[in-house]
Amino acid sequence: MFERQQKILEAAVRVIARSGVRGLRVEKIAAEAGISTSLIYYHFTNRTGLLRKTLEFVSDRAAAYTEEASADAADPRAELELMLFGEFQETQAVRENSTVWGELRASAVFTPELREPLAAATRIWVDEVADVIRSVDSAGVEAEDAAERLTSLVEGLSERWLSGSMDLDRARGLLRGAIALELDRLGA
Repeated sequence: MFERQQKILEAAVRVIARSGVRGLRVEKIAAEAGISTSLIYYHFTNRTGLLRKTLEFVSDRAAAYTEEASADAADPRAELELMLFGEFQETQAVRENSTVWGELRASAVFTPELREPLAAATRIWVDEVADVIRSVDSAGVEAEDAAERLTSLVEGLSERWLSGSMDLDRARGLLRGAIALELDRLGA
């Protein structure tokens, strides 16, 4: 990715995290990035192209910090916990990513062209979690179901934490309990 594209995507993440997607204006992102709107159109063609690339950007950034968080795991169960707990860090990147992910998911209800890339990004995350669950216990299809439940729970808990409806310790405790229930149910 070009440095200028990275700068634009970082600005898009900040603007979406602060203001949401529905009223998003390319001019706002240009001002945040300190560039002209024509450069945004040059690199991303249109608003939808920018939103799609922003989704890819936050997905890649999340993969990086969750991989980093789970890299030192002693076993697959710990890797699963650290991978999912990576979404509950008190850092600007995690807060922005989670907020933008929620905004893009909500916007996909009204913006059909976001649905396919959002579904694909979600599928990648679910598959990664299912792979780790399988390494704890070769659960097959049940691992996919458990991964779907756990990633959905992470999204919901993250939304509550970020909105101030729940504190971070409570969110982490609920997630820890859900991981234990899922793995115990699979006999892992």
